[in-house]
Amino acid sequence: MTHGTPDAPLLTVRGEAATDAEPETARLGVTVTAEGRDRHQVLDDLTRAHTTALGLLTAHPVERVTTPALTVAPAYVLDEHGGQHQGHQGRAHLTVHVTDLTTLGALLTRLADLDLITVEGPHWELRPDSPVPADVRRAAVREAVRRAHEYADALGTTLAALIELTDEGGRVPRPRAAFAQTARRVSAAPPPPLDLEPPHLTVEAAVTARFTLHPPALDR
Repeated sequence: MTHGTPDAPLLTVRGEAATDAEPETARLGVTVTAEGRDRHQVLDDLTRAHTTALGLLTAHPVERVTTPALTVAPAYVLDEHGGQHQGHQGRAHLTVHVTDLTTLGALLTRLADLDLITVEGPHWELRPDSPVPADVRRAAVREAVRRAHEYADALGTTLAALIELTDEGGRVPRPRAAFAQTARRVSAAPPPPLDLEPPHLTVEAAVTARFTLHPPALDR
């Protein structure tokens, strides 16, 4: 039903809701890169750095690590004098999901201190089963119903029936990564852990609701 009738006027309202939530998880991108003129040496360097990174992650309370296959491909590489030569470049990417945010700063700095490692993140997120988005969607529906009642009351009538409820979508903005660094070892001493301050995530939802009204008496 897209149009109302005198006997069943149609009322369309929009309901919106938003809330700020604390991040529940953090996602890191860890890239291992090696290059050189000898393919076997590149593969050895890549495998060694990849194994070292996985060992460090295993020793920390991370929720899960996803690792696609390693790749080694022909590429032009630079020597110490800046000259280009035909060689090979190897790359592997790990996605790390962390739920114990109290250990995140130490994990970031230890990863960034490894050779051949680039760390990007954290990307702050809610858990997939977090109740926060559902709570915000319910609040958006309640707001739509409240507004519909207000309009009906202004016309001196009441709501008759809900015809349609459309989810207009919502979003959980992910603030930009707070840290991105290519590791370069500068001393034997372990670096101090980063002092991270997780930002709030704004969770939003919106719905469009269509109701029929009991015919109002407009001749008042």
